[in-house]
Formats: sequence, structure tokens, C-alpha cells
Amino acid sequence: MGGKLVIIGHGMATQRLLELLAEERHGWRVTVISDEPGPAYNRILLSPWMAGETTAEALPLAEPGWYARQALHLHRGDGVASIDRVSQAVITRAGHRIPYDRLVIATGSRPAMPDIEGIELEGVTGFRTLEDARWMAERARKGGNAVVLGGGFLGLEAAEGLRAQGMTVSVVHRGHWPLNRQLDETAGGMLADALRRRGMALHLASGVDRIEGDGQVEAVRLSDGRELPADLVVVAAGTRPNREVAEHAGLECDRGIHVDATLTTSDERIQALGECCQFRDHTYGLVEPVYRQAAVLADRLCGGQRLYDEAPVATRLKISGVEVFSCGETEPRDRETESILYHDRRGGEYRRLLLKNNRLVGAVLYGDASMGPWLFEHLSRGTDLSAWRASLAFGEAYCEAA
Repeated sequence: MGGKLVIIGHGMATQRLLELLAEERHGWRVTVISDEPGPAYNRILLSPWMAGETTAEALPLAEPGWYARQALHLHRGDGVASIDRVSQAVITRAGHRIPYDRLVIATGSRPAMPDIEGIELEGVTGFRTLEDARWMAERARKGGNAVVLGGGFLGLEAAEGLRAQGMTVSVVHRGHWPLNRQLDETAGGMLADALRRRGMALHLASGVDRIEGDGQVEAVRLSDGRELPADLVVVAAGTRPNREVAEHAGLECDRGIHVDATLTTSDERIQALGECCQFRDHTYGLVEPVYRQAAVLADRLCGGQRLYDEAPVATRLKISGVEVFSCGETEPRDRETESILYHDRRGGEYRRLLLKNNRLVGAVLYGDASMGPWLFEHLSRGTDLSAWRASLAFGEAYCEAA
């Protein structure tokens, strides 16, 4: 393999790809084009950084000298405006023309901004980039009221960061409990109670009618007529793949950029990776499948034959000292699915394990998520857990002792 490899975007997916390529004698001359001015950083740490739980030094994914040692050319602060597929070149916004033999699009995603009145007001922001986090942290130091739209992982992390900075925080969420896609009703209710005890106001099963203000945001009006004062509004209600540069180049797109099992687009010289791409009906917002994609693509770029396919994904969150974990199903899908429950109300722990034919098909953990990776391993393997049923809710040590 060899030639000019150009990668558009320098987020966590691209960095993982670069690290895997660095382990091989790949022969490519690599150029990475990024519209962000600084080096790639860990987006997962943005909320802890905003909350003061980690430092800015922990954010970069590699120390500066690493890129030079790998002979990578970084073109920063100047994103791609268009792709010329006929002459195999990308044109940046500043007018630079960069030729490629192979192109990888890893442009990530952006917050899905709802089509509601007032969304354009000053003080309304998404939460996706380091620039977003810096702006929010600076604004939070002034105090006041923050309203977060969305009670998923990103919304709760943003809310906790703003609360830790001293703002009064309200979370508006359409679901009947926070993290309703990852937790069942019991675990979601326990999480809601814990967040309220920490000072957050939760407005569940609620929608937004409009955002109000005269130039600057002043309030959020809910669908039921209630009005929440707001000096800052953070939109964390899903993401949209950044597919536009591919779409304008004539590549096949739906919600994201269509790729096959080799991560190749409708142009055999162009591949896509991470949150911007769509494989079958799936788009991506979690690190684990994106890293598996990076491993497949690194192998293909080095002449290998690996293929990408979907696999179970586990999700884990620690917020305000509360741990939650889930994988697979969170509710029984048929009569053959059984539930094993453990609930210590005083201790604040809850476990729900879902089994079908004595094989784990789902797990929800609240309060202590330490056994999550062990459960996920057995879910992924399809282990017959018949011998461990009586001890399964107590974890690996109990099962081995049994």
C-alpha cells in the first residue's frame, strides 16, 4: 500500500486510526485536515474538565511531538469546502488544493438543533466541541440559570458541569426518566431522585414550545405553558452526522454517509469513519463502535481483509458520584425473557439482568457498575449461565465461588 492518504476531520475516530496505522509499516503519506485550530482531544473529558474534575492538560489525545515522529502533516484551522472526485483532490475553505490517492471522511457530528422559535438567540448553544465547553465554562462562572434540553448522557454531563460551576440547572427531557434509552424505569427513577438531591430541577415528559428573549435568551417556555428562567440554554437532544461535504460531492448519503462492511463509500477511493457515516441503518454516537471501525479501516489501508459488522455495545456513566451501566435489552421483549432483580433501596443499588434460554440478553446496573464489563463479556459471548443463576446478580466472585 502507499500513496497520498488524506483524512478530513481530526476527532477521536481519526486519532485512533492514526495510532493503529502507526503500529504498521503502512507506506501512506498522511495529511489530516481539521477545521479546529488545536490538536485532537478527548471529547469524553469535556464535561469533567468543565466541572473542574480534570485539567486542560488531560484533554489532548497525543503529546505534540507524536505527530512529528509519525511524519504526519496536520492542516489545522482550515476545514474542507469541497471534494473534487474527478481530479482526486480536496479544496479547503482557504483555497488550498490537497490531492489524494485515498480519502477518509471523518467529519463527526454536530448537535441536532430543534426547529423552535428562539433557537438563534444569544446564549443558546450546543455542546460538542472544546470551544463549546470553554464558552459554557466562561458563561457559567457568572452564575445564573441554565436550562439543558435533553436528559441523555450528553445532557446530564453538561448539566453536571454547569451545576459544579455554580449555576442553577434545569433539565428538560421528553422521556419519563433520564437516560430512558439506557435504563429501565426503576433505575431511571433512582437516577432522577439522586440528581434532584444534588440540586438539579428535572422537567420530565416535557417538551419545549419556544425560547424567549430580546436578542439574549431570557427564558424557556415548555409545552404545558410553564416558563423556566434562563441565562444559558444548552441543546443536547441528539446529533446529526456531518455529511454535507460528502453529499455535495455526490456520494450516497442518508442520515449519514453510506458505507459498506469495508467502510467504503459509493466511491471506491473514498471511505468514511465514525459519527459521520451510516452502516446499514446505523449511525454512531458512542466511542466503542467507532474504535472498532477504526481497527477495520486501518487493516484495510494496510492490505488486510477485515470487515465491519455490528456488535453489542455497553454504556457507562458516572455523574455526581453515581454510576450507571447498561448493555443489551433494558426491558423484556417477549415472554421467554426472564428478569433477575436485586434492589437495595437503602444502599442505593439496583441490578436487573435479563436472560433468555439462560443466556444474558441485557443488564441495567445502578449505584455500583463494577460488574458491568464482566456481564457484557458474557452477553457478547452468549455464555450459558445456568449454573450461576442463583449468584449472578452478585457478580463474578460469587459465581466463581458457587
